[in-house]
Amino acid sequence: MFNANTDEVIYLSRSDADSPLASYSGNPFELDGERWPSVEHYYQARKFEDPTLHEQILHAETPQVASKIAKKNRKQVRKDWKKIRKIIMTRALYTMFRTHSGAADKLLSTKEIKLIENSQYDYYWGCGRDLRGDNTYGHVLMGIRHKLREL
Repeated sequence: MFNANTDEVIYLSRSDADSPLASYSGNPFELDGERWPSVEHYYQARKFEDPTLHEQILHAETPQVASKIAKKNRKQVRKDWKKIRKIIMTRALYTMFRTHSGAADKLLSTKEIKLIENSQYDYYWGCGRDLRGDNTYGHVLMGIRHKLREL
């Protein structure tokens, strides 16, 4: 369970396309031999082993469309998804930040402030309505921030 008790907190949304810290931000990057329009595109495509779905998501017009394609096909999500989803998100975000120095600078500018994905409905990636969620997205960002400082 996530604990938000701290003096300084930055609340963010991974679906805010205007935020360089969001998985929906339009910061393309190359990973696994393909150019991804956003972290969200990569994350959603990796849910599936079906090459047709992979291509549809890769070429989706927006991160929102990529997410909708994945939701529409949720019965086809790979069986090990819950075990690997954090790794997939971390790889994509880290690669995006290493590709886009402006986004990395924005992440580094948060210093040691706790980052919280402010989703009321997502108790895994976000903090949930009652702040009792895992805040996995925030923890991933803070881990990447730490790693970027070591470079």
